[in-house]
Amino acid sequence: MQPQRERSEARPRAGWMVMGERGRPSALDVCRVLAVFFALFPSASLQCKVIKCTTEYLAITSNSGLGEEEYCTALRAYKSCVGRLARSCRGDLAYHSVQHGIEDLMNQKNCSKEGPTFQPRARTPPPPPPPPPVVTDSQERSDGPEVCHYERSLTRNSAPPNYTHCGFFGDPHLRTFGDDFQTCKVEGAWPLIHNKFLSVQVTNSPVLPGSMATATSKLTIIFRNYQECVEQKMYHAETDDLPAAFADGSKNGGDRYGANTLRVVEKVPGQHVEIQAKYIGTTIVVRQVGRYLTFAVRMPVEVAHSVEEGDTQDLYLCLHGCPANQRIDFRNFRARAAEATQGASRTRGGAGTHGFTFKSAKVKCKERLPVEDLYFQSCVFDLLSSGDINFTMAAYYAFEDVKMLHSNSNRYHIYEKDALNSATRRGKNVLLASVLSLLAVLLWSAALL
Repeated sequence: MQPQRERSEARPRAGWMVMGERGRPSALDVCRVLAVFFALFPSASLQCKVIKCTTEYLAITSNSGLGEEEYCTALRAYKSCVGRLARSCRGDLAYHSVQHGIEDLMNQKNCSKEGPTFQPRARTPPPPPPPPPVVTDSQERSDGPEVCHYERSLTRNSAPPNYTHCGFFGDPHLRTFGDDFQTCKVEGAWPLIHNKFLSVQVTNSPVLPGSMATATSKLTIIFRNYQECVEQKMYHAETDDLPAAFADGSKNGGDRYGANTLRVVEKVPGQHVEIQAKYIGTTIVVRQVGRYLTFAVRMPVEVAHSVEEGDTQDLYLCLHGCPANQRIDFRNFRARAAEATQGASRTRGGAGTHGFTFKSAKVKCKERLPVEDLYFQSCVFDLLSSGDINFTMAAYYAFEDVKMLHSNSNRYHIYEKDALNSATRRGKNVLLASVLSLLAVLLWSAALL
């Protein structure tokens, strides 16, 4: 797999000094700073067009008779130009230094963020592009500008993005972004995903009165407002109500020019909906199987990990898995079910509590899931815990979604040994963290003595 790329979250402060008359940096001063940036980061001049914004800014401010308000207007224009490069210059340190240097200058000169901006001078502008065709329905417009296409917006020499997958189905079973496979209780409302771009929440209800088995009866997805691409949109589904549109009745991202980079596509009425969010490289599949919903998503790793600054929550199931007190070890459940089946066959020769014996559940699941991986095991678990034959199809479609959405064909199947190894690694990591924390406390205490 490609190494995980990280979105630059740090906000390095560029040390722009107040120079020259009225504290304004001269063109020479700015050029010196930029010369250092581009010497250290030569890729910025090739991949990131920030130097174009700087050139236009210097052309405007080279007039020594520029007034304070005009200077602030030029800074706002500079900031606006740089802001439009946010996606194409993502992670470029020179770009971020220039960006925060502008903020410093605006603060030093008490420039308002709102107000007029200069138009670039000293060159003949290219002819404007033809206006988009007038349509009566925003669903018909094109996919919009390049910034609204995740892969197209990446810099030319960037490595291809790494994609990750999360699935949630059945009673319920969770496959995390890290390919951990868990069976959980999680009754009630729980967040699957929450980052800078979207939030996903599920509500799980008991399958049978008094049973600990639960399944997803409601699902809500909120896509956040994003640049000139999409307006905020909400998709909400419930049992027997799998809509082919967002909550406001629209099928795309609104009235912006990039609206069609967010679309709801109905695959099978009332059973299968796909939501395509091209502006963040994300595809979501929602199904209703029997009376319950399933969820699957494919998204870039950096989008999946773009948690908001200061967000310390660790309850996002796709990212962190189910809390330990909400997990079910279905190996123990399966062993008890097998023992109960043997006892029932000796005494009554009948089926299990919910109509399936361990053996008959395996036979039924084998019809759709011939490989005895954790999807097969989850199917057996669900039939034994609920007796609802529709859970067979829930596990089957969950695996079909894996084949469509997972980026690594060698990781389609997950086996019990994989889950055990993952749990062992987590245990070792927790132990190591505890030891390091204790060591840090001891060293700190020794330093105080």
